[in-house]
Amino acid sequence: MTIRTAPLLLSLLAGWSVATPAWSADPLQLEAKIPLGNVSGRIDHFAYDPQQHLLFVAELGNNSVGIVDLEAGKVAGRLSGLSEPQGLGWHAATRTLYVANAGDGSVRLYQGPDFTPAGAIALGDDADNVRLDSVRDRVVVGYGSGGLSIIDPASRRKIADIPLRRHPESFQFDEQGQRIFANVPNAGEIAVVDVGQGKQMSSLALGGAHANFPMAIDPQNHRLLAVTRNPARLLVFGTQDGKPLARLQTCGDSDDLFVDAKRQRIYVTCGEGMVEVFAHKGDAYESIARVPTVSGARTSWFAADRDRLYVAVRAHASEPAAIWIFRPAP
Repeated sequence: MTIRTAPLLLSLLAGWSVATPAWSADPLQLEAKIPLGNVSGRIDHFAYDPQQHLLFVAELGNNSVGIVDLEAGKVAGRLSGLSEPQGLGWHAATRTLYVANAGDGSVRLYQGPDFTPAGAIALGDDADNVRLDSVRDRVVVGYGSGGLSIIDPASRRKIADIPLRRHPESFQFDEQGQRIFANVPNAGEIAVVDVGQGKQMSSLALGGAHANFPMAIDPQNHRLLAVTRNPARLLVFGTQDGKPLARLQTCGDSDDLFVDAKRQRIYVTCGEGMVEVFAHKGDAYESIARVPTVSGARTSWFAADRDRLYVAVRAHASEPAAIWIFRPAP
């Protein structure tokens, strides 16, 4: 009896082992790669036009911005002659691309649909991240030794400055657009800015961690997410009271993170060569996968309308510069 049932048991176990990978598959599946062509050096942040499905890529080391047609899966054009472009912002109402340049401190404007030069705004030093204030219809740029520049997209002029203690990295508006949370790594804090008053009102402590660069807002759960590099930690705060809620180990050299509200996930993109995926329910957060990429690939963009994560991969000896497209798995 035992001898006869053994083959059946082995067969059932074999069938079980074949089925298991489908259940334990990575939550991000590499779907395709879009070559960027002859692009060298570091790649920084993105902007996105959801109407035309265009992804704008800050090719910092190449002093250019790539314009990627996501429908066609190819580079549709390139803006050259820039000065270390870092941050990008797409203002849909005027169909204008804002490019913040670290090299000369300028914000250069390009008018769609053909992206002809449309002027420049001098900020003075290290123009960096760009965000849109949808409540007031403003473009906000972090720059210099400590400030947020407010630009009116109608007149295309700087109309105000909000001082900070040091140079800001990633910053985000809260759910109502009334406050800005700004990573200020050289001050060891997250600055909390009252937009209406135009000044910093308070700050959030990092609990001994340092080098806080990427940031995201989870509006559905009223959460602020930030990642530090030293040590590599994902920090979670309540947006309404600033209370620290979670602190988790994560991958190293991160420069972007995004919230996938549909699946209650967080994607942390790390130059260590991976995207770390966190799942959460309420205040409980858990790392569920580390999906391999390439060393130095630390910037990304999650397009919720296309349900895809786009990761910038810089050129290596064995890997050309490209945008890697990841499809979230159920």
